[in-house]
Amino acid sequence: MFDAREDLLAQIRLGEDSRLELKAVTFRGDRVSGPHADGLADEIAAFANSSGGVLVLGIDERTRRPHGMTIQQLTALEHWVLGICNDRIKPPPWYRMEKWEVEDADGNPAPILKVDVPRSLYVHESPNGHFYRAGSSKRKMSMGYIVRLVQQRSQTRVIRFDEQPVVRAPLEALDAALSERFRTARTRDEEVDFLRKLGVVALDDQGIAHPSVAGMLVAGREPRDWMPNAYVQAVAYRGTSPAAVDGSRLPYQLDARDISGPLDQQIRESCRFVARNMKIAAVKDLGRRDIPQYDLTAVFEAMVNAVAHRDYAIYESKIRLKMFADRLELYVPGSIPNTMTVDSLLYRQAARNETLTSLLARCPVPTDIEGIDTERRTLMDRRGEGVRIIMENSERLSGKRPLYRLIDEAELLLTVYGAPGCD
Repeated sequence: MFDAREDLLAQIRLGEDSRLELKAVTFRGDRVSGPHADGLADEIAAFANSSGGVLVLGIDERTRRPHGMTIQQLTALEHWVLGICNDRIKPPPWYRMEKWEVEDADGNPAPILKVDVPRSLYVHESPNGHFYRAGSSKRKMSMGYIVRLVQQRSQTRVIRFDEQPVVRAPLEALDAALSERFRTARTRDEEVDFLRKLGVVALDDQGIAHPSVAGMLVAGREPRDWMPNAYVQAVAYRGTSPAAVDGSRLPYQLDARDISGPLDQQIRESCRFVARNMKIAAVKDLGRRDIPQYDLTAVFEAMVNAVAHRDYAIYESKIRLKMFADRLELYVPGSIPNTMTVDSLLYRQAARNETLTSLLARCPVPTDIEGIDTERRTLMDRRGEGVRIIMENSERLSGKRPLYRLIDEAELLLTVYGAPGCD
């Protein structure tokens, strides 16, 4: 916002409003002594909870002129603001800091710090509570306001989270080749209009087009750059627990990897991680017969369900894939949607992320995953057979039925047991 120098200077001359906050800064030596850190955190959170805005530090809000600071003080100010955003606001908001020079009252160049805070996908709490921007000041939210804002930001699904624009991300964050694969027929629509109809692109409050959450996940070059929780944390352990094996000097982790990229890539690489780290048992009855520890088709279905149905609105969460000597555990952020229960997963289906699942239903199954036996051509067929395949294929191989369990109403855990003789 106000990215052009002329636009920023013009807005500073006009003074504070719902999009601009000016703050003078005082120092004791090279350390910031004012404004108060908690108050500044409230201002930044208020922008993030509203439509976004720009905080300019180093400008006196009354004279609308820079008051002057040294380069060393400007650097100290930058680190100070960084600490406020990361440590005093929950969850930490997105922001962009830039060092600018503007003319002071005598026409000399004076440094200022511009902090650009976009509208957030989340609701932020700062030290003194929850705030929003109203005109040129911040206002404390009532409980009713907080509830409505949470609803608008999709955490209760009044507006689905996967339909929201990722306001920090430009359209260039989308990969044109990944977006093009969703085109099933020729259309006269302009590219952006076509992607909006698909749900790959969404408009922000000012009518500016950005990738949607769903679009970023399936067509973004690197979704994790814009949504830090959009990845799979995979770890293979040596024993049957995360702790080191008693008496062993060998590392307790055999393999570990953070798997990111578009969702089809996350599915493919997660399946490869399991294939690479699972054991193979050899049975000699009528010749040698290899028995894998896990049915990879079941693993594939579990990963598809995990990336499609997880709750991306839960900040600082990620899918966790843990492999042990005797079992595989898959932790998926979010409770079970709608009125479903753990016991009804096999019989019912409900989509938390409608737009995302519709895009995955257009996304082809990767052809380079060995050991996957599926007849469908796209990642989702929307017939709800994934859980049945997970349960039946895994039980047929191991003799033990996989187990779903809900943890603290916030995370779904799937445990798949390994085939006997492979531990």
